[in-house]
Amino acid sequence: MSAIDTQEGGSHYKGMTIQPIEFIMENELDYLQGNVIKYVTRHKQKNGAEDIKKAMHYLQFILEMQYGQK
Repeated sequence: MSAIDTQEGGSHYKGMTIQPIEFIMENELDYLQGNVIKYVTRHKQKNGAEDIKKAMHYLQFILEMQYGQK
């Protein structure tokens, strides 16, 4: 069995046609981008507004670290 067929700690990715990890790896996204994808895709099935805030936090890191904007 492949790691993509299992999930530790819940089932919030199981119903997705394309799991976030597949999208992240196929598109060679970096750590910050990957976390944005992860939190945005799971917010309705897991932590709601908290996951959207986490995605926004990682977007803020991208603005600061890659574009020098605060």
